[in-house]
Amino acid sequence: MQGERPSASAPGTPHASAGSTRTASIGSAAAAPILVTGGAGYIGSHAVHALRDAGRKAVVVDNLSTGFRFAVPEDVPFYHGDIADTDLLARIFAEQGMGDGAGAIMHFAGSIIVPESVARPLWYYENNTGKSRGLIEAAVAAKVPHILFSSTAATYGVPEVSPVTERTPTQPINPYGWSKLMTEQMLADAAHAYPFNYCALRYFNVAGADPLARTGQSTAGATHLIKVAVEAALGKREAVSVFGTDYDTPDGTGVRDYIHVSDLAQAHVLALDALMAEPERSLTMNCGYGRGFSVLEVLDAVDRVTGGRIERVFAGRRDGDPAKLVADSSLLRRTVPWTPRYDRLDTIIEHALAWEQKLATIRRSAPEA
Repeated sequence: MQGERPSASAPGTPHASAGSTRTASIGSAAAAPILVTGGAGYIGSHAVHALRDAGRKAVVVDNLSTGFRFAVPEDVPFYHGDIADTDLLARIFAEQGMGDGAGAIMHFAGSIIVPESVARPLWYYENNTGKSRGLIEAAVAAKVPHILFSSTAATYGVPEVSPVTERTPTQPINPYGWSKLMTEQMLADAAHAYPFNYCALRYFNVAGADPLARTGQSTAGATHLIKVAVEAALGKREAVSVFGTDYDTPDGTGVRDYIHVSDLAQAHVLALDALMAEPERSLTMNCGYGRGFSVLEVLDAVDRVTGGRIERVFAGRRDGDPAKLVADSSLLRRTVPWTPRYDRLDTIIEHALAWEQKLATIRRSAPEA
């Protein structure tokens, strides 16, 4: 069966057939530790909580370049280091009982800022692609059987149609998107040659924070719209820039599919169950809600939730920004029993706002955070 896995080089070809995946019985695999790379970061820390909430054992490795130690629960084993350190990875596998067919990896470690990738392309290819290659090699050497990869809708570039399916051609327009697509290709080729399977989840616009305010988006200078808008609503920014008002959309501003980070984290746990249930099958799936909101709709929603008024600064379009980018996530919904719980825009904003307020308290008590 290994030889039947399709290659990621076939543009847009999903690695899963239509129909349901067995997820009910994964035996003792559920007790195996899950190494979360970048587990002190925004999405990675939510995945750690989702794993723990599901009764799974999480282990974190993070170099804290953009993550925060406070984002990882104290009872979760934490290794401060880089995934490029193969000796460290070998030690983690040995100490945590991973390898020889046991355990799995959720791989979030990497950089995600598109303009930065354009300015520093070789660094992005090293940090995102080169280090992922080393991680895959270490997993193969230790015989870790499952890898779940944090990918992105940036692999599609500027798609001609929306909603975007997994069969939409992958045509990245920046080094960030290419660095992720290259990693998908490495996973496909390695899974063809070695006994492991993988899932690449392509995110659209991730937003919000843990409903219990255990973690959230904490990086200073973030560029995600809802994070920026919430900061502006709390007086941390003077205004929000709106790039482009002449798109072919109802109000002229870009439309995006915003997915709550906790719903996304739950999709990771379910996708991991699918890998464990069918170890001879690999998956590539979109993660989104299948409907979008414009920039102005998001800003109006923040005003509605906060009872205030965000200052808007209108500017020209940014290169490479599509008018509309919305996910077709029907493959994900057919493959795993994923039912979003926090898909109201106001709920996403409320949770982001609660975390931003808590983050201010955290930073006052720990200025280095």
